[in-house]
Amino acid sequence: MAMVAGELGIRRRVYLVAEYFVLFFGIVAVFITVARGVSPIPFLVVLGAAAVVYLMRQPTFDRRDFLRPEAVRGQLRSILTLWALAWVLAVAGLLVYDRSLLLDLPRHQPVLWAIIMVAYPLLSAYPQELIFRAFVFQRYGRAFGPAGTVAASAAAFGFAHIFFHNWFAVIASTVGGVLFATRYARSRSLLAVSVEHGLYGVLIFTVGLGQFVYHGPP
Repeated sequence: MAMVAGELGIRRRVYLVAEYFVLFFGIVAVFITVARGVSPIPFLVVLGAAAVVYLMRQPTFDRRDFLRPEAVRGQLRSILTLWALAWVLAVAGLLVYDRSLLLDLPRHQPVLWAIIMVAYPLLSAYPQELIFRAFVFQRYGRAFGPAGTVAASAAAFGFAHIFFHNWFAVIASTVGGVLFATRYARSRSLLAVSVEHGLYGVLIFTVGLGQFVYHGPP
């Protein structure tokens, strides 16, 4: 974020905050209402592409943020440590909640599981990071300030997961949103944060929690 919140005029700040709520809560709420049973993936891809067009036109956006592969190496140890801890918590939670779900998808639908392992990072994780991290930080960072932008990114990300109509999706994605937004703020690398996001997708769909965040054929 090249400028802090205090450098914006009050009218501009109010406009951007209002726009943020309309886009990420108003329009998303309408979409969730009218798009029951529809896969969100095509919309994510289109919106991700629109975010790229917007970002490319911003003189203050550093295009290296689209990848910045050197940042992945710097963040990898932290990413993998937190991911390993999440595995332990997820397995322990399923053993208490319903152990029959453990490894359900790879055990019963290995082909679908394999497709998701490849498709999720490319068609879901990276487009979401373009929208909820790069676009939010670039467009609204000056209005919210550093900490506020992390919170705004996480809140929008969590709210969008109401699409799946269960509290696990909303709570888990809000927590993940804080993690991913913080990672992006530190690394300025969409590749690093998409790798992290993709790893959590692998975890969820492998360990047995995929039913809470999946819209597709049974």
